[in-house]
Amino acid sequence: MDLQIELLFSLAVIAALYGSVGHGGASGYLAVLSLSIFAFHGAIWLKPHALCLNLMVASMGLYYYGRQGFFSMKLILPFILTSIPFAYVGGYLPIIDWLFDIALSLTLLWAALRLVMSSNADGNIYNPPSLRISLAIGAGLGFVSGLVGVGGGIFLSPLLVLNRWASPKTTAAVSAFFIIVNSIAGLAGAFSSGQAELDSDLIIQFSIAVLIGGFMGTRFGANHASDQTIRRLLAIVLVVAAVRRVLGLMELWP
Repeated sequence: MDLQIELLFSLAVIAALYGSVGHGGASGYLAVLSLSIFAFHGAIWLKPHALCLNLMVASMGLYYYGRQGFFSMKLILPFILTSIPFAYVGGYLPIIDWLFDIALSLTLLWAALRLVMSSNADGNIYNPPSLRISLAIGAGLGFVSGLVGVGGGIFLSPLLVLNRWASPKTTAAVSAFFIIVNSIAGLAGAFSSGQAELDSDLIIQFSIAVLIGGFMGTRFGANHASDQTIRRLLAIVLVVAAVRRVLGLMELWP
């Protein structure tokens, strides 16, 4: 019983942290579940459960950030148009797990460092990318998201913030929408292939935990946190995601 309470508490904390920057938390949920008694179920069981929780928390992020006026369909639409089909392509291709995990972890850590070290000297001046760049990046992010098995916000957010294409709070809002769309696509593909199944009793318990955490995190991020706080929280989220990839790599070693 204590182990179950500890697991639910961990899921709630992950949801609060990721939700504060508009993310759903899939990489965090996968890390927690893969280190729990449910690890023996394998990726086929873990990923759909994580994506369902991802979808719930990202939806809350979109609601709270969108209600504050930070959402921009014009900004995110080109990314989505190419991310969805390329996510399917990425999901079908094999990868060298250990090499990909190392490269991805280093990339996430580098982005986190850049977020912490970069200044906000340009104030509120943000210039969205051109349509061509948005479409190209959307395709690339969709492809990588398909390989990794997450919603993709973990990759989109640092690009938007570091390139000053959007403010941190607008980034949180559009990343939440990006995650929702890709999570739905990922779940649809998993269930249509017959490889995924959900444990209804567990998903209810998990959902309650992440909804409580996500509610607190998304409300704090949208209503109270400053742009600089969002940047720092995003850096923490990137580090957590990188550590999750390292843990996944360690599980492969004999």
